[in-house]
Amino acid sequence: MSAALATGIVAAHFVGPWGFGWWFLLIPLFWITLIAVLFAVFGRRWRRAAAAGGYGPYGRTPARQAETTLAERFAQGDIDETEYRARLEVLRANAPQ
Repeated sequence: MSAALATGIVAAHFVGPWGFGWWFLLIPLFWITLIAVLFAVFGRRWRRAAAAGGYGPYGRTPARQAETTLAERFAQGDIDETEYRARLEVLRANAPQ
């Protein structure tokens, strides 16, 4: 068997019948990796926003922060339940829609 024929057989084996080599498998691998990275980045943001109740970027709006501070003061015993409910009602009534 001549060297040219052997080289042609080996080349056909590694290239395949359609002219594509093993590198052709890298194209779907690239797209799968790209979609996984995008899902990891944006999925995390969407999950954080959903967990925060959908208030602004990750739930850190001034109205939400004021309610949290008020709830902490009530939990510490600085204000009683009547004052807590009255102030909470005022905060929610004046919160931007």
